[in-house]
Amino acid sequence: MRLKITLLKEPKHQELVSCVGWTTAEELYSCSDDHQIVKWNLLSSETTQIVKLPDDIYPIDFHWFPKSLGVKKQTQAESFVLTSSDGKFHLISKLGRVEKSIEAHCGAVLAGRWNYEGTALVTVGEDGQIKIWSKTGMLRSTLAQQGTPVYSVAWGPDSEKVLYTAGKQLIIKPLQPNAKVLQWKAHDGIILKVDWNSVNDLILSAGEDCKYKVWDSYGRPLYNSQPHEHPITSVAWAPDGELFAVGSFHTLRLCDKTGWSYALEKPNTGSIFNIAWSIDGTQIAGACGNGHVVFAHVVEQHWEWKNFQVTLTKRRAMQVRNVLNDAVDLLEFRDRVIKASLNYAHLVVSTSLQCYVFSTKNWNTPIIFDLKEGTVSLILQAERHFLLVDGSSIYLYSYEGRFISSPKFPGMRTDILNAQTVSLSNDTIAIRDKADEKIIFLFEASTGKPLGDGKFLSHKNEILEIALDQKGLTNDRKIAFIDKNRDLCITSVKRFGKEEQIIKLGTMVHTLAWNDTCNILCGLQDTRFIVWYYPNTVYVDRDILPKTLYERDASEFSKNPHIVSFVGNQVTIRRADGSLVHISISPYPAILHEYVSSSKWEDAVRLCRFVKEQTMWACLAAMAVANRDMTTAEIAYAAIGEIDKVQYINSIKSLPSKESKMAHILLFSGNIQEAEIVLLQAGLVYQAIQININLYNWER
Repeated sequence: MRLKITLLKEPKHQELVSCVGWTTAEELYSCSDDHQIVKWNLLSSETTQIVKLPDDIYPIDFHWFPKSLGVKKQTQAESFVLTSSDGKFHLISKLGRVEKSIEAHCGAVLAGRWNYEGTALVTVGEDGQIKIWSKTGMLRSTLAQQGTPVYSVAWGPDSEKVLYTAGKQLIIKPLQPNAKVLQWKAHDGIILKVDWNSVNDLILSAGEDCKYKVWDSYGRPLYNSQPHEHPITSVAWAPDGELFAVGSFHTLRLCDKTGWSYALEKPNTGSIFNIAWSIDGTQIAGACGNGHVVFAHVVEQHWEWKNFQVTLTKRRAMQVRNVLNDAVDLLEFRDRVIKASLNYAHLVVSTSLQCYVFSTKNWNTPIIFDLKEGTVSLILQAERHFLLVDGSSIYLYSYEGRFISSPKFPGMRTDILNAQTVSLSNDTIAIRDKADEKIIFLFEASTGKPLGDGKFLSHKNEILEIALDQKGLTNDRKIAFIDKNRDLCITSVKRFGKEEQIIKLGTMVHTLAWNDTCNILCGLQDTRFIVWYYPNTVYVDRDILPKTLYERDASEFSKNPHIVSFVGNQVTIRRADGSLVHISISPYPAILHEYVSSSKWEDAVRLCRFVKEQTMWACLAAMAVANRDMTTAEIAYAAIGEIDKVQYINSIKSLPSKESKMAHILLFSGNIQEAEIVLLQAGLVYQAIQININLYNWER
C-alpha cells in the first residue's frame, strides 16, 4: 500500500495553511494565515474563495459539524466551527457567513472539536482551560484548568470522555463529575497532536520528541515509533480505524493501526500542520507550512485468496493475477474504489455508488447493483452471501446481487462496527453490542430477525472479538469469542428455553480464526500457536480435549501478531512489523471432518489407522459420540488408551431398550438432566432412580 501524492505547482494560499477539512468525498475546505477560506473541488480541480476573514483573525483549527445521525440524513456537512488566535471561536455556515463569534479563552483557541452526535463542542486554549459548549455556543462547563497551553483535544468513542494534552502528559477526563481521571506521561517533549478513533478505540499522539505513539484507551503503549528528524506536527486516524497518517516537515507517512509503516513520502510541503481523511477513507489532505494543500490517495492495497492476488493499481482500476498460470486480468470501474474483499471464490468491490461482485471463475462479467449510501465501511463474506455495512445500516446480499435482509437492533450504530465485532456464517449474523459490550446479538441471515426465541447472548465480561464457525448444520452452529480477560470461550448459537452454557477453551488468547471449509479453530495463545481440530469436543467429552489440539511455538511471530486468514490448511499471520508469515497445518483433520459429515465411518477409521496420530483418534472418538455412533467410538477410544470408556461403551451396547442406550450415551457426555428426561419419558422410572443413586444424588 502506498500514497499517490498530488501537489499544485503554485500554492493557492500566500501564507501557511493551518487547517483542512472535507465536506464530501470530493470537496475540501482549507484555512490559512492569509485570512482566506478556500473551497477545493477535486472533480473539476477548481478552487474558489469562500470568505475573507477580518485581518485580526488568524485561523488555527476547524471542524465540520457532524452529519446528523437522525432519520433525515444530510448528504454533507452544513456548517463548521473555526477557532482563532483572538480567543474566540466562530460558527460559520458552508457558504461562508459567520453566524456567531464567541469569546472563549484568554489567548488563542488552539483546538475545537464537535462530539460524534453534534450535541456538544469542546475547545482548548493557551490559557490551559478545557471548555464544553452547546451546539448554539452556550458555555456548559469548564472541564479542567491547568497551567500550560493545551495543544490538542479529542472525544472518546461514546462522547462521554475527553482526551487532551498537558505538556508531556496525556489526560482522559470523563464528563461526569467525580469520575476517575486517567493521566500518564506519554512523550519526552511537548505533545502537539492527539486523535482517538471510535472504531478501534485506540489513541494516537505526536510530539516534539519527534515520535508518534499508539495507545489503548487505558493508556497502555502499543507502539512507539523511531525518532524522526523533525517534530511530528500532525496525526489522524482513517475513519474505519485500519490506517493512520502522520505528518512532519517535508514528510507524510501512512501507517497500519498497529503502528508499522506502509509508505513514507517526502513532498515539498514544509511542515504539515493538519491532516484530514475523506469520509470514505480513500484519500487524505494535508495543510502545509508553505501555503500548499497536499492531497494523497491510498493505492496498491492487496487482497489474496488461494491462487489469486488482487491489487488496486489506480483509483478506478484493479489488477487480478492468477499465480498458477500467470494470467492477468484488468478490472475497470466507473467510480473510485472504496472497499474490497476477496474470499470464497468471489471478489466484492464497493465504489462510491455501486457494488460489483466478481466470480474468480469469470472476471469479465461482474454483477453490479446500486448502493443506497456510498460510504461502505466494512465488507464481510461467507460461502453463500456477503454483508455490507455503511453509515446507516447493515445489508446482506447474495453473490447474485439479490438483497436478502437487513438486521436491526435498538441503539444500532453501524459507523463503529469492524471485523472483530461482526461475524457472518451461512445462516447466522452475530454483532457485538457497543452500548453493552457483554452482549452479542444473533440474527437469522435469511430474514434478518433475531435467532430462535429472540434472546441475545450475554457473557459476564466485556467481549473483544467474535467469530462464527462456517460449516455444518444450523442447529450445531457455534460462536467463539475472546473476552476482556483474554479467555477464549465457545457456545452454541441456537438458544431455546434452556440457557446454553458458555465453555472456556483457552486463556490468554490474543487472536482467533475459523477455517473456511471445516470447523477447525486456530488461535495465538501467549507464546503458542494452537489449533483446536474439533472444538465441539468440550460438549462431548471434555477429558480428551487436550488430545485434540495441535500446538507449536509462536515466539517467532514477535509480540502482538494477528491471524489474517485460515484458508484450507494454511494460516496467515501478520507480525507486529507488518510482515506476513504462513503456517501449514496437517490436511488430515479436514478430511476427517468431511468423512464424518457424510457418515463414512469406515473411511474415517481407515484414515486414522493410516495417519497413526493420537490427535486424529481423539477427534474421531469425540465426533463418533457426538453422532451417536458407538461402534466407531469404541475403536477410537481403544486407540487412545481410554480403557474405562471402552468398557462403559460396551456395557451400553448390551442394554436391552433403545431409550436406556440413548440415556447412557447422554450420561457419557455429562448431560445428566437430559438422560433423566429420556428415561422418565419412556417410563423407565427405576433406571432414572438408579442413575441418581450411582451419582450419589440423594435429594433427587
